[in-house]
Amino acid sequence: MRLRSILFAMAVVAAGGAGAVYALQSRTDPARAERPAARPAVPVSVAPVARRDLPIYLTGLGTVQAQYTVGIHSQVDGKIVDVLFTEGQHVNKGDVLVKIDPRLYQAALDQAKAHKALDQAALVAAQKDLVRFSALAAKSFETQQNVDLQQAKVDQAKASIAADEAAIESAQTNLDYTAITAPTDGRIGVRLVDPGNLVRASDQNAIAMLTRTQPITVLFTLPAQSLDDVRAALARGAVEVTAFDRDNRKALATGKLLLIDNMIDQTTSTIRLKAEFANADEELWPGEFVNARLKVDTRVDALVVPSTAVQRGPQGLFAWVVDEKNAAHPQKIEIGPSTDDVTIVESGLADGARVVTDGQYKLQQGATVAITAPAGGAS
Repeated sequence: MRLRSILFAMAVVAAGGAGAVYALQSRTDPARAERPAARPAVPVSVAPVARRDLPIYLTGLGTVQAQYTVGIHSQVDGKIVDVLFTEGQHVNKGDVLVKIDPRLYQAALDQAKAHKALDQAALVAAQKDLVRFSALAAKSFETQQNVDLQQAKVDQAKASIAADEAAIESAQTNLDYTAITAPTDGRIGVRLVDPGNLVRASDQNAIAMLTRTQPITVLFTLPAQSLDDVRAALARGAVEVTAFDRDNRKALATGKLLLIDNMIDQTTSTIRLKAEFANADEELWPGEFVNARLKVDTRVDALVVPSTAVQRGPQGLFAWVVDEKNAAHPQKIEIGPSTDDVTIVESGLADGARVVTDGQYKLQQGATVAITAPAGGAS
């Protein structure tokens, strides 16, 4: 019985040893080892590197400003008797906008004219007396002193008439001021004073605001380092400026650069510029925020790629290039200016090379790619 137990234990040990040897052989034998599955291709979108003429733009945030903004004020004291404009109306230079009670100023003008007539009559009398005094003095019937006194009266009468003419001109000017006219073409704003109110020349508040919107200007800023490019563009001729809406999607108007401010703002390190637009359709409105896009140059036959192909890594800028075997490799590049969705490549890529524009985050060195979208031009 004891011998049978010993033989059974020896058989179990032998079977276990045989199993261990088989497992070890299976683990070390390449033919029996399980082979890893091949890495699947990475789906990406690609685009070819291409050559084209590319305009170079600078964009800055700006504010639309009316060419003229004029407050309509009264230059004389009086009561408003009539308002002849409609709020929001487009008016022309010289149009009568407001009338002030003219009666006091008409009376002052009439009084000045009457005083002039009185002085003119006195002058005629003094001149006649002077003629008589001079004739008598020639016959020694009158002294020279009286002749001189009469000449002084004539001169005084002439001076009074000159003063009367100045008073008439002043009274006429005040009377003219009772009809307030538009100083320029433009669009009238909200009426701030109603008919029947008393206005004074010293009032700070305007009756209404008049803005000239055709043409109109945009004041915008650019980084100070762009100053040399803008000045070089101005030296070549007129510089085109396009105003876009705040979302930078819709072009509102196209105009030209008027001027560069005479100093750089050291607080923000920016330079101010002003552009003018005809604004015939009044797409630009005073006070509106716009994006002003300034065309400073055109790069001829430049090597370009879609901006999405440019990646940034620890070693700088690079792009994933797909070779003939559809394997992706990172390539270090240097870039120039960008316009819209296109970037100029200064070095690192060859004309016609394929670059990855989407799906880069899945790529590794030498990874096989599957192109999921047809290659398009860098436009």
